[in-house]
Amino acid sequence: MASPETPVDVHSAAAEQAHDLAVARKDILRIATAGSVDDGKSTLIGRLLYDSKAVFEDQYAAIERASHGDYVDLALLTDGLRAEREQGITIDVAYRYFSTPRRTFILADTPGHVQYTRNMVTGASTADLAIVLVDARKGMVEQSRRHAFLASLLRVPHLVVAVNKMDLVDWSEDVFEGIGDEFTAFATKLEVSDVTVVPISALLGDNVVTRSANMPWYQGASLLHHLEHLHVASDRNLVDTRFPVQYVIRPQSDAFHDYRGYAGRVAGGVLRPGDEVQVLPSGLTTTIAAIDGPDGPLDAAFPPMSVTVRLTDDLDVSRGDMICRPANAPQVTQDLDAIVCWMTDQPLQPRQRLGVKHTTRSVRAVVKDVQYRLDVNSLHRERDVSHLGLNDIGRVTLRTTQPLFIDDYHRSRETGRFILIDESTNATVGAGMLTPPRH
Repeated sequence: MASPETPVDVHSAAAEQAHDLAVARKDILRIATAGSVDDGKSTLIGRLLYDSKAVFEDQYAAIERASHGDYVDLALLTDGLRAEREQGITIDVAYRYFSTPRRTFILADTPGHVQYTRNMVTGASTADLAIVLVDARKGMVEQSRRHAFLASLLRVPHLVVAVNKMDLVDWSEDVFEGIGDEFTAFATKLEVSDVTVVPISALLGDNVVTRSANMPWYQGASLLHHLEHLHVASDRNLVDTRFPVQYVIRPQSDAFHDYRGYAGRVAGGVLRPGDEVQVLPSGLTTTIAAIDGPDGPLDAAFPPMSVTVRLTDDLDVSRGDMICRPANAPQVTQDLDAIVCWMTDQPLQPRQRLGVKHTTRSVRAVVKDVQYRLDVNSLHRERDVSHLGLNDIGRVTLRTTQPLFIDDYHRSRETGRFILIDESTNATVGAGMLTPPRH
């Protein structure tokens, strides 16, 4: 792939502009939580909601009445489904929203059981940060490693290891340091660039929102302070310009009879009026005449802005087409090589026909081969397999009926992922991450 033609200083300027815009509109941080059963994940989320004033008085009164023991069971704030209450576990992906004066948070509460791997994949696929809870009494367990691996596989840029229940190990620095060293050593086998380890007590609130007086040896920030001040604008791909067209706007009003715009969300790079661009699949080139945002014309557009792009020439552009740079285009191919997480009871096997949705483009595909299944606990590749079952993760090759405009998932999470659809039920049955093809 050719090197991008936009100068580096433009990207740095766009990064600064993206950061300033994020601060001005209270940036959103997407968080995925994961932990083994009884690690205190629901209690931690309840504590974040309560201490950030995201709980109504009547809600708090209700869980206070339902609690048993000396403490209010804040886990009841998140365990809303009756089946979860009865089993004492969280089995669905529940999205919680809360806000502080500095930032807005979308938190995906994912289950810890191995049989709900698909839920973890769903919650972490769009996350900026993953929180892996570890029980201070048990230390690193198999599920802790599995959750860290899944976060790495999904290219979640930031990872926080929350060592919980520090009150039950007498606030021991040695216990905390031991778990931190063990996790850091394991993380060296993964592609995780940013790992932060924080000692907390979700039940008592120590180091969740405010610094703990019980652990003076810990000099780092509290969990919420870290979440509030984490810089995520630089995680976005400002190099590879990708604009999947979602909708063609042609107003019927006489005042706008010449208006033709292409609406969508910027998946990567920086778009500016006057830039030369290429439209796929036609391969025709033109320039950007103007970029319209919700409040009027824009000087630039970058991820994750939703905008309307107007082109200088009247080209045939439809939903599912891709606008990119001529010297930095995605791969155009009908052959997909991907890591797939299978999400339904009916197994994935060769010659199976499925729908594929990639960015705004939908095509049909046939499964060519299942190359291996991945053991997410040992990281071992099981080669002699004929199918993928529920919650299995493996490498699969597909052939589509029409070309897609793809990037390696490591390069772009937006254009490097897709979902698989059962066309008879329209249900999502799998999620895929594109990998470089083997030669």
